Amino acid sequence: MQHVTRLLEAANRGDRKAAADLLPLVYNELRRLAAEKLAHEKPGQTLDATGLVHEAYIRLVGPLEGAKWKDRGHFLAAAAEAMRRILIEIARKKSAEKRGGGKRFELSESDRIAMPDPDTVLAVDEALSKLEVEDPASAAVARLRLFVGLSVEETAEALGVSRATAFRDWAYARAYLSAALTKD
Repeated sequence: MQHVTRLLEAANRGDRKAAADLLPLVYNELRRLAAEKLAHEKPGQTLDATGLVHEAYIRLVGPLEGAKWKDRGHFLAAAAEAMRRILIEIARKKSAEKRGGGKRFELSESDRIAMPDPDTVLAVDEALSKLEVEDPASAAVARLRLFVGLSVEETAEALGVSRATAFRDWAYARAYLSAALTKD
């Protein structure tokens, strides 16, 4: 883990070799996160887990100017955000018509959302944007939980908060999103 932190620090200083050396060390973890996320997507996606990881990684280390990662958790949180943005872009491209009303928003037993179509992805992203204005910490927890599939413990580590804080923020985010997205 310290090796990853050293490579991140070198990449922060603009060392392209360090950025290239970083990928093999975090690839399996990023691919696992991407595969978990894509497992909840509708079949027939044009992007697979490998493609999602590569696209996110390019966005993270391509423009090294301004990229400042504190540690492995911070880097993984940035990767999660990049993956989320990629999936939102894909959903927007696929969504030619407006979302239909009356869709139910449900969390599974594992507190992960099943997003069967691009419209649901867009609805969740829109609700998260509104939540971020009201409670940025809860929105950050929800993004990592819903769009990447991190556990609450992994989310707490990635965000640098206590487990109790992450659970509290997740409980609030879940209630907020359920209310915002359930239309009867």
